[in-house]
Amino acid sequence: MSLLTVDQLSVRYGDVAAVDGLSFSVSKGESVGLVGESGSGKSQTALALLGLLPANALVTGSIDFAGEELIGKSEAALNDLRASKIAMVFQDPMQALNPFMSIGAQLACILSQHRIASGREARDKVISMLERVGLPDAPRQYTTYPHELSGGMRQRAMIASALLAGPDLLIADEPTTALDVTVQAQILDLLDEIREDTSLLLITHDLGVVAGRCERMLVLENGRLVEEGSTRDVFRRPQHKHTAALLCAALTLDRADIPGRREDEEILAVNGAEVSYNIGGGRALKAVRSVDLTVDAGETVAVVGESGSGKTSLVRAALGLIPMQEGRVVFCGSTLAPRLKDRDQGTRRGMQLVFQDPAGSLNPQMRVESIVAEPLVVHEAGLSKDERKKQVVAMLGKTGLGPEYLRRYPHELSGGQAQRVAIARALILRPKVLVCDEAVAALDGTVREQVLQLLRQVQDETGLAIVFITHDLAVVRAISHRVLVMYLGGLVEAASNETLFSTPLHPYTRALLEAVPVPDPDNAGGRTTVTGEVPSVMQPPGGCTFHPRCRHVREKCRADRPETREIGPTTVSCHLAEELASERR
Repeated sequence: MSLLTVDQLSVRYGDVAAVDGLSFSVSKGESVGLVGESGSGKSQTALALLGLLPANALVTGSIDFAGEELIGKSEAALNDLRASKIAMVFQDPMQALNPFMSIGAQLACILSQHRIASGREARDKVISMLERVGLPDAPRQYTTYPHELSGGMRQRAMIASALLAGPDLLIADEPTTALDVTVQAQILDLLDEIREDTSLLLITHDLGVVAGRCERMLVLENGRLVEEGSTRDVFRRPQHKHTAALLCAALTLDRADIPGRREDEEILAVNGAEVSYNIGGGRALKAVRSVDLTVDAGETVAVVGESGSGKTSLVRAALGLIPMQEGRVVFCGSTLAPRLKDRDQGTRRGMQLVFQDPAGSLNPQMRVESIVAEPLVVHEAGLSKDERKKQVVAMLGKTGLGPEYLRRYPHELSGGQAQRVAIARALILRPKVLVCDEAVAALDGTVREQVLQLLRQVQDETGLAIVFITHDLAVVRAISHRVLVMYLGGLVEAASNETLFSTPLHPYTRALLEAVPVPDPDNAGGRTTVTGEVPSVMQPPGGCTFHPRCRHVREKCRADRPETREIGPTTVSCHLAEELASERR
């Protein structure tokens, strides 16, 4: 018997249909994946189920939950259902959690509002749930505020709040999109373990997540349901062309389409980089610890690691955006000044950066033409307005955007279009080095593939050197020539793409690879093999910094920091590298 039955649900804003005639059901205890690209209507559907749409949304159709019609219910009646019968895990817990209330106080409110428990009983229930979701030292976490927790810990607190009142249906809206791959695996494992008989509606654009976690899946396109079936059948025999396109765009670890050409011309070298941040009270946070990075013309070097690994600090120091306490940067054979303001114009135009969030890096008050032309105004002031426009049109054309986009503002662009504008702005100066900082992290599979293909094409045509920062190993596999793996500010492994993915030597690298969800229901992967959070950079563990989370740990790992050494074609910092390498033979 169905717990939830949705029949001909439509959500309209004026003449625009965000959801159009959607029908589906979820049975008790069932896990169902709702899949689609941005703008397909996934989140609008979830918000409609909970009655959380804005006042200007026109909702028609039927939403039957356990025999009750939800469309048209009063706010008071819906409040009785929320959390107690239907609960939701939002994509960004920092936005969903109240920053002015401690975690414990927020969760206790759920129990009191639904008259489940109050006072000490409510506190005990909250602490028990925080323990169930894996928050360490739950009594202490009860008193912490959202900003004091890591992303993974905030998401665990969000899941605890959703499950606290024992709902029958849990809606998880992109619950792991912004998380590192290891934390993502832990959160998804957690959902599997503790939801028991609770039904799950998992909303995501990641087919690897659906493959390993959902029994059935629904595929949306432009607000319409285009395919439905068991996860295995949809993956094996997609019936709709949109589903087939999504599956084709899904990246896997065995899919290596290494781009461009390799040239033996070193463009950028960072030697012995040390980066620290002054955090007051005479204390310093050491974000990067003696790391080397080189990239040749026509080469893509990926820098990977969890949040807090130091990868962004490393490249921003190389670009002169933050100070480097030790080490040096060499660009095209010349040693650079540490600070960007002290570097000449030629160096500045030769090294460009594409940020993760184009919405935050594009000026909302400027049109696309002005945004892309701005670097030319600064670096090629002698160009006429017509000459600048001609170059802008040509560069936008290379990124797949026509002249009709020139007059648009950033808010009038999709996520993929905005990122293409950001890439066009970076490439219009014909740089020698392009740094991409999580540049495709927030993009859907098909849009991500288009952006990666664009970078491959430009690199092949111009010999562009690319430094690609990401936590997505599937993207690394698809685009990089070499890979650097960082952990707690240090380099733990470096090797060619093929070597690292076929014979990883460091336990941390192995854990990252094993945690990657695979878009294959019969071999979904994405199961956590490393536990716990990344230790504080302020107080890194003694010995090997990875030893508290390593399943192979020995006493010498706790006592002595391993030296970085060469083992065959791999550079690695691990006491047990030879032993682990022999196990794989």
